[in-house]
Amino acid sequence: MTDRGQTAVAEPHLIKKYANRRLYDTVTSSHITLEGIRDLVASGTDVSIVDDTNGEDITRSVLLQIIAERELGGKPMLDSGFLMSIIRLYGNPMQDFVGEFLSNSFDTFMNQQAKYQQQMREALKSTPLSTMQDLAESNMKAWQAMQDVMLGKPKRSADTPDDKSDNKSE
Repeated sequence: MTDRGQTAVAEPHLIKKYANRRLYDTVTSSHITLEGIRDLVASGTDVSIVDDTNGEDITRSVLLQIIAERELGGKPMLDSGFLMSIIRLYGNPMQDFVGEFLSNSFDTFMNQQAKYQQQMREALKSTPLSTMQDLAESNMKAWQAMQDVMLGKPKRSADTPDDKSDNKSE
């Protein structure tokens, strides 16, 4: 398995960046734009981008450039508060933990989405609305359990109420 739960089939799609800043797709033997790379990645293709002059892997920096461009136009996914929080964590002793947590959270989210979509396809074939509600509840419990583990919270019990306001004595 590769990052983000995709099955490795072949080597990543190799793209070279030349000194003139042009990007060259070695698979199609043609120049490619950042939007073309975005389309490849969005379609599920893993890419590897290297500087042609020194062979340095520049994949991260090019992908970050694509994300920055997408965030500036249209409907951004990352709000300013979130971005400031990330910036504040650089150099912090928790930097590695947070990076791993975000990566694991995203992997879990994507896996849950894939399972949910599969369950929805199955549910829509022949089951009632209550089954879809049960599926959504199951996904939320799995997401909460993953967050609890990553944040070091004690495991929740089915008998433990989330809201203790019902247990107040008068």
